[in-house]
Amino acid sequence: MKPLLITIDGPAGAGKTTASRTLADRLNYKYIDTGALYRGVALAAISAGISSDDDKRLEKLCRTLKMEFVSDGQELRLWLNDVDITEQIRTPEISMFASAVSARQVVRVYLLDLQREIGRAKGVVFEGRDMGTVVFPGADVKFYLDASPKTRALRRYRELETRTSQTLEEVESDMKRRDENDSSRDLAPLKPAEDAINIDSTDLSIKAVVELMLSSVAKAE
Repeated sequence: MKPLLITIDGPAGAGKTTASRTLADRLNYKYIDTGALYRGVALAAISAGISSDDDKRLEKLCRTLKMEFVSDGQELRLWLNDVDITEQIRTPEISMFASAVSARQVVRVYLLDLQREIGRAKGVVFEGRDMGTVVFPGADVKFYLDASPKTRALRRYRELETRTSQTLEEVESDMKRRDENDSSRDLAPLKPAEDAINIDSTDLSIKAVVELMLSSVAKAE
């Protein structure tokens, strides 16, 4: 079977991460969480005291960054300038800042080349928000995974409850604000690619979602 390049886009809480990891495992593909790359830039910018709209300083910062995914045997962990930042980037503050910097052209240009280099050999599942529309418009298979806002907020709350004191209402409010930011921005807005396979995971288990995906992938091989 020929190796494929697969993209899975969608909003937070739709189940993208678990579905992407599971699909990659089933296919014996690499899994790349592209959102982690934007979070890495966000962490670096916050640490350097750079605001999310300071393009000049963001561009200069990006030129100093070395980001790579390193396997620890069970998962790919993100390293920034030789430091493992996998845990540090999973906070509400980083999420919101990452959403802001992802709208900056200088950051997207920096990460575009990095992502395309990773995908060059194929055999990869890319999870993100504009993988099928901007980064890999020629991907072999594209999915757009979504769910109802209430379902997504509850999933994200359960994911974050051991790391933050946010209430479910606060998580839902943050998610709504991020959705609005990501879908209304002029640069690479969050939306399904025209040729994406849309899956609503509201009433589906991850197993059911992945089986649907595998069926579509089999037709493309």
